[in-house]
Amino acid sequence: MDRLAARVRAFAEEREWQQFHTPKNLAMALAGEVGELLAEFQWLTSEQSTEIMSDPEAGARVRAKIGDVMIYLTRLADVLGIDLVEAAMTKLDEVATRYPIEQVKGSAAKR
Repeated sequence: MDRLAARVRAFAEEREWQQFHTPKNLAMALAGEVGELLAEFQWLTSEQSTEIMSDPEAGARVRAKIGDVMIYLTRLADVLGIDLVEAAMTKLDEVATRYPIEQVKGSAAKR
C-alpha cells in the first residue's frame, strides 16, 4: 500500500494537482468512480455478475474501474493521513465483534 500511495502522490505532485486534491474533491471523485463501477453491474442477474470477468471486454472495464476506485481511495487516505490497511483491519475487528460467528453464520440478517 505504501508503494501505491507514494506513486499516486508523485503522480499528483508531478502534475501540480495537489491543489485540487482536497478531501471533498477526492471523495466526490471516488463516488463518481464507484458509480461507474456500479453501472457495469446494473441490470445483470446475480449469476451474470459473478461471471462478469469471463467476458474479456466487460472484465477489462470492471478491472479498470476498480483501479480507478483504488487510486482515488488511496489518494484520499493519503491526503487525510489514514493508513488504509490499519483502517480496514480496525473495521474488521469491529465488525467481528458486532457479528459473532456463532450468531450470524450463514445469515444475511442485519444486526
